[in-house]
Amino acid sequence: MTVADVTRDGLLIRETKFRKTRLVPLHDTAVAGLKGYLARRRPCSEIDPAFVDARGLPLCYIAVKETFDRLVGRAGIVPAAKRRPRLHDLRHTFAVRALQGSPADRSRSGAHMAALATYMGHVNIYATY
Repeated sequence: MTVADVTRDGLLIRETKFRKTRLVPLHDTAVAGLKGYLARRRPCSEIDPAFVDARGLPLCYIAVKETFDRLVGRAGIVPAAKRRPRLHDLRHTFAVRALQGSPADRSRSGAHMAALATYMGHVNIYATY
């Protein structure tokens, strides 16, 4: 993800595993946090990576995963049923909470599911269900 992918309307997620590109809206607090981070980091151009390590190189997945694991340990979160929390669990938690907050009116729930499927980047709605 580059600095240009952080827009006023959200994050532009390009070329996912199914070669899809989508815009992910962000909460105002996330936008403020990203703006603060980028202002402090002061990237040189719009094509610079949005997130970098201490050497200024793009963050790799393993570095993010190890940081997440370390923070889980520091927070005192213990694994349930021999399964430690995973970074991807945050995505699942988001999806479940979005469904819990969906309209009770069945006539509107289909549109909510379609929007969630798009937001999650699913190829079809069955992956969301």
